[in-house]
Amino acid sequence: MTAPARPIVEARGVSRVFPMPAGPVVALRDVTMEVGEGEYVAIAGPSGCGKSTLLHVLGCVDTATSGEVRLEGRDVGSLSDSERSRIRLAKIGFVFQRFFLLPMLSAIENVELPQAEAGVPRAVRLNRARMLLDYVGLGHRADHRPSQLSGGEMQRVAIARAMANRPRLILADEPTGELDEATGEAIAGLFDLLHKDGTAVVVVTHDPSIAARAQRVLRMRDGMLLPPPQNAPQMAQVTQTGNKGRADGGRT
Repeated sequence: MTAPARPIVEARGVSRVFPMPAGPVVALRDVTMEVGEGEYVAIAGPSGCGKSTLLHVLGCVDTATSGEVRLEGRDVGSLSDSERSRIRLAKIGFVFQRFFLLPMLSAIENVELPQAEAGVPRAVRLNRARMLLDYVGLGHRADHRPSQLSGGEMQRVAIARAMANRPRLILADEPTGELDEATGEAIAGLFDLLHKDGTAVVVVTHDPSIAARAQRVLRMRDGMLLPPPQNAPQMAQVTQTGNKGRADGGRT
């Protein structure tokens, strides 16, 4: 039996204005959109169109100037900074273009870090970190520091780190932008796998080949969402039976 996916995150009439000495800069203009549970959505558009700003607002990194953002039905705009921080830690995984791994930590220690912040016991987080590095094909590099890894390997570690606390939503900002084409395709394949395993994925990209892998593509220009083509897919349908065979028998 299938039914429309419930929204994991939604924006309603969201605008974001940055005050600047020369006058306010409008980064988002009345954006309304939603991402269903387990859905794979790409946000595409030229540089400076507001893609990353929208991702930051959806991910509770930034707050909207006006409008409403809801995560699992909860209005996050009314929450304190510490409450939003807890939501980011527990509910959302982030992947960035430039990886942002801590250089003094090994790959496995970077993956452990979000779990340590969440209070997970060391033995449990070490076991999960090893499992996640295996999941992204990097178990054999667990003890290497970022300086000893290639760009593609660093991004694999970053994806493993993003999954550390079993988030229901992954937000990726130009995750292949620093990589060559072949490596970028391999990284994009990992997002396909995360989506297959039931995690909602939102990828910001200017690369049409990456956007084409998503179930649905939202296009932006000048801080606004463009109207979808008439034949564009609507929010995905999901099967109400759960996902089997994941790397840890549940959410990856």
